[in-house]
Amino acid sequence: MSEAILVVLIIVPFLAALACLLIRSSACRSFIVIATVAGLAVSSLLLQGPLAPDAGMRWAGIIDPVITGGDFLLLAIMFFLGCRYRNFLIIMLTASQLGLFAWLEFFVFAEDQGPALFAADALSLILVRVVCTVGGLICLHAIPYMQAHEQHQNLARSRQPQFFAVLLLFLGAMNGLVLTNHLAHFYFFFELTTLCSFLLIAHDRTEEAVGNALTALWMNGAGGLLLLLAIWGLYSQSAQLDMNGLVAATAGKPAALLPLSLLVLAAFTKSAQLPWQKWLLGAMVAPTPTSALLHSSTMVKAGVYLALRFAPAFAHTLLAQGLMLAGGFTFFAAAALAIGQRNAKKVLAYSTISNLGLIFACAGIGTPGAVAAGILLILFHAVSKGLLFLCVGTAEQQVHSRDIEVMRGLCAQMPFTGMIAVLGMLTIIVPPFGMLLGKWLVFEAGADHIVFYLMLVLGSSFTLLYWVRLAGTLLASGQTTGFKPEIKPFLTRFPLAALGCGAGLLGLAAPILYARLLVPLTSLFPGGRAFSAGRGGVLTTAVGSFPLIVVFAVAALIGLLALSGVSKAMVGRKGTAYMSGANAGLPDHFVGPLNRPVRAVVENAYLAPLFGEERWTLWLNLAAAGLLLFILGGALWK
Repeated sequence: MSEAILVVLIIVPFLAALACLLIRSSACRSFIVIATVAGLAVSSLLLQGPLAPDAGMRWAGIIDPVITGGDFLLLAIMFFLGCRYRNFLIIMLTASQLGLFAWLEFFVFAEDQGPALFAADALSLILVRVVCTVGGLICLHAIPYMQAHEQHQNLARSRQPQFFAVLLLFLGAMNGLVLTNHLAHFYFFFELTTLCSFLLIAHDRTEEAVGNALTALWMNGAGGLLLLLAIWGLYSQSAQLDMNGLVAATAGKPAALLPLSLLVLAAFTKSAQLPWQKWLLGAMVAPTPTSALLHSSTMVKAGVYLALRFAPAFAHTLLAQGLMLAGGFTFFAAAALAIGQRNAKKVLAYSTISNLGLIFACAGIGTPGAVAAGILLILFHAVSKGLLFLCVGTAEQQVHSRDIEVMRGLCAQMPFTGMIAVLGMLTIIVPPFGMLLGKWLVFEAGADHIVFYLMLVLGSSFTLLYWVRLAGTLLASGQTTGFKPEIKPFLTRFPLAALGCGAGLLGLAAPILYARLLVPLTSLFPGGRAFSAGRGGVLTTAVGSFPLIVVFAVAALIGLLALSGVSKAMVGRKGTAYMSGANAGLPDHFVGPLNRPVRAVVENAYLAPLFGEERWTLWLNLAAAGLLLFILGGALWK
């Protein structure tokens, strides 16, 4: 049963992608996407771990040569792209990987590399379900979104076949990445996500889109080279590529710290941590489903998955300390940069980078509580951030702008999209929702590390600031000129509603998730279990308890009272802004110079002199690079 589910999760998306590429009928393509998404979602829920000790071994004779050939094909395609666009960095990085991979494959690796090709523990299961449910809902939302997107572009020939083919290929690549137990196979899926991201970012084929896609390709190519070097080093330690076996074999071995540090640096590039954030910020030029997929359920999650997977191998080392500080610094720095942004998608992008930094820090802390917090944050972040990207994309197609100020009063003009977006922001910053629960666990796990704790406090404060500002802007009383009534197709509304419900209810399910999924994984770390699920929805740690059901009930009551109060206050409330008697007779205009009407403009303060990208990005990147050198130094110090 489990092996059949693996086929559905990994092979079916590849076949569906091929079908989307070949079939030109939009109706047939939509059916393929919907059927594939439904099959993946059901299969991900049916998959249970652990798998059999020899899971997938009977396919090894087919899988190994196919993936090896796929590796060479991927690298050849990337090399061709480097030559086509005359990008020296891509050419050099890809050529280096081709030479190193060929040498390892033909002269270093033995044939028998481990007892199982696939594994499914708590971390894998959560990631598979995130990919298949959140990623699947993003694919559904993309069906009407891309139709409107291409109508706006007035294309002579639709590019949707290629777009949906890559989307589904992305889902299959991520499922393979989190389910494989073979490190060389992991490298194949790792590089496949890199190629998919290039194709999705460059989809619109504008000069900016292609340039940003090439940046993503060379930066992630650097990560691929680091990963390949890490694989070589880890293999030299225990002559195996079994990922679970490598974690056990390298734990506590000083000689393994250098390849482990290279692995961590590869994870940093894939998750766009400072100073590698440029490629993810550049991905904002792509259609919104691309942004949502990269930021919430695929690509960037590969990096934090890799760090958490190998966290037991370097727990409580100088490498782990460096990872904790680098992750905490990214959490703080990216949150600070988000404050200076008035582009809504850039706010979401910096927020993603910031939260991923917090998850990396959890891997660095390396205690059961920290790892449990990191895994829960992966889940909660994927749902809330996927929801917010889809909301911003839906709003952008109606207001024709990503500017936060243009979206002022969105809840009045697009009530469904606007209120769902505000709900998504609340699930990130207020109790009793999951993201705040995860941060509570991180605060407890990192309480003994004063520098990291200071970063955590500052980053959390900055996070609260930019989310409250954005939510308040959407709720504000804005102008109606230029807006159209919100009439959206079912495949636009359903993903938003499903993700909104998921973001709201997942926090309540945290004790169940921990008891059923996380206890077996956190038991691998020194210190045993992190906390207990308790009874009645109470999460208990050594420090205190988090009574989820009680807090949910109080929050629901306060929310209902607030809605009732706002409804009563707004009844019959109409009028123009008061301008000290200088009103010009037009809505929101005052009498200005030469007695001419001037429109009054109300805007947020973005504090660009304090938090602007132009002022701080270089210095923050240099500081982050210094922390990465500290990680390498910690490995060399041993």
